[in-house]
Amino acid sequence: MKKGLESVMEKILPEVRQNIQASLRRNLAEGILMSGGIDSGILAYLAPHAKDITVSLEGQGDDLRSVSILRRVLDRDPILVNVTIDEALAALRTVVRILESFDPALPNDLAVYFGMREAKQQGLSSLMTGDGGDELFGGYPFMQEMEDLDGYIRGMSRLWSFSSNSIGEHFGLKVKQPYLDDAFVDFALTVPGNLKIREDNGQVWGKWILRKAFEPFLPPEFIWQGKRPLEVGSGMTLLRAIIAERIDDKEFEEKQRGYPVKFLCKEHLHFYEIYREVVGEIPLPQQGEEQCPGCGTGIPKGKRHCRVCGWVP
Repeated sequence: MKKGLESVMEKILPEVRQNIQASLRRNLAEGILMSGGIDSGILAYLAPHAKDITVSLEGQGDDLRSVSILRRVLDRDPILVNVTIDEALAALRTVVRILESFDPALPNDLAVYFGMREAKQQGLSSLMTGDGGDELFGGYPFMQEMEDLDGYIRGMSRLWSFSSNSIGEHFGLKVKQPYLDDAFVDFALTVPGNLKIREDNGQVWGKWILRKAFEPFLPPEFIWQGKRPLEVGSGMTLLRAIIAERIDDKEFEEKQRGYPVKFLCKEHLHFYEIYREVVGEIPLPQQGEEQCPGCGTGIPKGKRHCRVCGWVP
């Protein structure tokens, strides 16, 4: 009788595949917001009739390379959305208004915005995203340092929110999120943390069990790619330097003192000034909420992230 990891894997790998496939069937959409990462790549592999939409800022970012690798298996061409710098900067106002947020992570949301705008222009009514894969399977580097990964993921699964829902609503799209399907989340919470984050060939990998489950079906250079934020993969991160160059140190320091917000960087200040114009004042905490140390708004108890300013402990 087989023992140890080998016998565990023999049982759990088919379960991972079966649960993702079942969730996908319950959450099918006409298109996929394809970042070039593992989570959306798995969905694209399992949904051969969906249209894949990939966003790039002026041809930059690693997502284009990953999508090119995946094309060998999918045997279909993605819809590539090439966004100019001017378009991206102009869209910040709309994205801030939709999300009512000046989170420093807004460049990630820009990629979602342009992908969903393209889906609408293509006549699609629904779009799948890979939301939840990183959260459920230890995809973020900071998770590798956690003593109680399972407990953290359990807690987060009750409080998470994703910008794709609000942006999809803005465009009148039905957003499907197979990894956030209730039954799939219940299954994912039964997978032990030591199968989510694990060392393999001398390197520690997040989402290890997802990689192993689809290793037989997807190219190795795709399956064993590192984690990168959507803003990096899409090239939207290049906007940070462009924005920062427009704000000199003196202006930043003066506004840091004058505004009731702890800015993490110059682009954070820029996002806030857009917020002031298109949204208005930062809302006060509501009953039962804790005050955000970054901007003073309310944060639901137990949540580790401020949706308004992006503060994290």
